[in-house]
Amino acid sequence: MAERLRSRPRRMLTLPGVYAPQHDTHLLMRAVGRELADPGKRVLELGTGSGALAVHAARLGARVTAVDISRRAVLCAKLNAALHRQRVSVRHRDLSTFGRGGFDLVISNPPYVPAPVALPPVRGKARAWDGGLDGRAVVDQVCVTAATVLGPGGTLLMVHSAMCGVDVTIDALHGLGLDAQVIDRELVPFGPVLRSRLLWLRDQGLMDDEQQDKEELVVFRARQR
Repeated sequence: MAERLRSRPRRMLTLPGVYAPQHDTHLLMRAVGRELADPGKRVLELGTGSGALAVHAARLGARVTAVDISRRAVLCAKLNAALHRQRVSVRHRDLSTFGRGGFDLVISNPPYVPAPVALPPVRGKARAWDGGLDGRAVVDQVCVTAATVLGPGGTLLMVHSAMCGVDVTIDALHGLGLDAQVIDRELVPFGPVLRSRLLWLRDQGLMDDEQQDKEELVVFRARQR
């Protein structure tokens, strides 16, 4: 089991405009490693980006489908799956187009950075991280989609910043019929995007004046009843 937790892709190709694996990616990888103790589970990654998490799950013996709304991310994930010789079905798809799926595990590291615009961008590099005014535009979509596609007893693993509202996510998942809890937290240094928005984030009440250089990342585990 310890070997499973250490296992992760060493070299991930990242095309311009595609989210590169960072602290949140590796925090969620750790949770995926704990969840996939047995091979053969059906896994869906929502918003795959570089494909790092999808490749990680495939290396642990899962049958993985990965989707992204960005065609460049889809290409990047396909290239990384081939680079690491892992079988991953990567598709260009919007979260709102899913019907019932019967997946055992859904994983997602969605765009969650609050931004001074009402809706996430439809193009450009900020599409990989901006999540609307409160950071929840895509987070809430992931919650709804996961509740739809998970089979009985299936599990969602998702990571986002505490700025998006930890209790809001827990309540949203409960309202969708999932039993949810926080299973991991980590303080990480601000990246350049958050540093550039410090004054705005404080004006919006999304960040305390005492927060100088770190944000809290939170991993959620939600189980279909």
